[in-house]
Amino acid sequence: MARAGRNIVKIVSLLPIMGASCMVGPEYVAPVAPIEETWDTEDHSLQKGEKSRVNLSWWKQFNDPQLNLLVEDAYGQNLSLKSAALRILESRAILGIAEGSMFPQSQALGGDLYRTRAPGGGNPYLNTTSFGFDAAWELDFWGKFRKSVNSADASLLADVADFDDILTSLTAEVATTYVNVRTIEERIAIARKNVELQEKSLNIVELQFEAGTVTELDVLQAKTLLTSTQSQIPRFQATLYKLHNALSVLLAKDADSIRSQLKGGKGIPVAPVKAGVGVPADLLRRRPDIRRAEMLAIAQSEQIGIAKADLYPSFTLVGFLGASANDFAGSSLDDVFNGDNSGFSFGPSFRWNILNYGRIKNKVRVEDARFEQVITAYQNIVLNAAREVEDGMTSFIHTKQEAEFLRQGVETSERSTDISMIQYKDGLTDYQRVLDSIRSLTQRQDQYAEVRGTIATDFIAMYKALGGGWEMRDRAEAIPLETRQKMLQRTDWGKFLEVPEPVEVSGNAKG
Repeated sequence: MARAGRNIVKIVSLLPIMGASCMVGPEYVAPVAPIEETWDTEDHSLQKGEKSRVNLSWWKQFNDPQLNLLVEDAYGQNLSLKSAALRILESRAILGIAEGSMFPQSQALGGDLYRTRAPGGGNPYLNTTSFGFDAAWELDFWGKFRKSVNSADASLLADVADFDDILTSLTAEVATTYVNVRTIEERIAIARKNVELQEKSLNIVELQFEAGTVTELDVLQAKTLLTSTQSQIPRFQATLYKLHNALSVLLAKDADSIRSQLKGGKGIPVAPVKAGVGVPADLLRRRPDIRRAEMLAIAQSEQIGIAKADLYPSFTLVGFLGASANDFAGSSLDDVFNGDNSGFSFGPSFRWNILNYGRIKNKVRVEDARFEQVITAYQNIVLNAAREVEDGMTSFIHTKQEAEFLRQGVETSERSTDISMIQYKDGLTDYQRVLDSIRSLTQRQDQYAEVRGTIATDFIAMYKALGGGWEMRDRAEAIPLETRQKMLQRTDWGKFLEVPEPVEVSGNAKG
């Protein structure tokens, strides 16, 4: 009997070692990333190649202190970013649950006290007490629990990448909204300047009408142009109000404080003359949505092995240690602490769902199909990322060319307006020529202001597509101190709410 017991112990001790070489399921292989070797542009303002570097703090290239402050405020106060940071915290706890499955899954300390009415004379009651500890440990023979840990770890990294993606989008959205604010402000200023010009023109026409040198038609045309320009200002002001509200949501601040903060701006931010764009392969490391897609693929790959493990028998170590006593026939409940009343049991067991292969195999097929779906989604995200960069570069390049033509048009329109006004005063031309010149100047100036804003927003879109901006992150700061304190009062979070160690990213997303 003793020899048999020793053999059982030997077999049991070998099970984990045997299981280490019995991992079932596929080994993850990074999917092929459909991406070109270089960007398809020859513009010299965009610096390409492996030696060129993407400026990760791209918004600082505008040299606008107010923009820098808005970005910092958004990082510290945006509620969507806070939610993403809390999801990371949730995933860390889920990973802890998965890691706990590597140890005995069932561990319970229990006890009971029974009072039983016995038939016959004497003491009609029998008291019985017992307590014990039992445990069960399903060995990770086929790698199911290790794969669960790997899957949870990859899911955690996916949530980290999701945080980075939200931060990248948030930074770009704050910068774009700020540029739009400054653009609308300039368009309002231009409209007011043109209102002054057109009011002066109207005064001249009215004087000439009173003198009888022109007809009422000239006066009516001048008033029509003036009111048309004046009508633009309320529309611009409504747009500006909405942009302030948008910033208030992004920064989780009231709109009045935003308006106060934006007073005294420097005008439309000017994009740098040159910008580094690197190489397409950098996107695999830098773009958070690409990293997230690959982490989800890793997590799903492990789910195939978890499902396959159910095709094979599971091996479990079970054990019990306890004691019992009663007060029958001179015994006492205190005897429960007597070693003679204690006992234990220990041994291996196995379970094999041999009649469920249809269900289990289909579960494996489900997980495999899902894996191919996330791989396809990953490749699609890579393609779209490259397209977004190419679109951003193309818009940035051509909008700058458009702006140069509009700048020249503004200069010629200003000169044309001056000459037409002089000629009109001297009676050398009719008012229609003046009207056309002023209308053209008003349109060109407004278009030029608008396109200067578009250059800045195209620059922002290009760097958002390149995946810059998330490197400023500190996930601990994304959960405000007040929130962390409330959570610690409710729950024992241990070290979870401390600053996490940097995580290592595998596969194509490593870096």
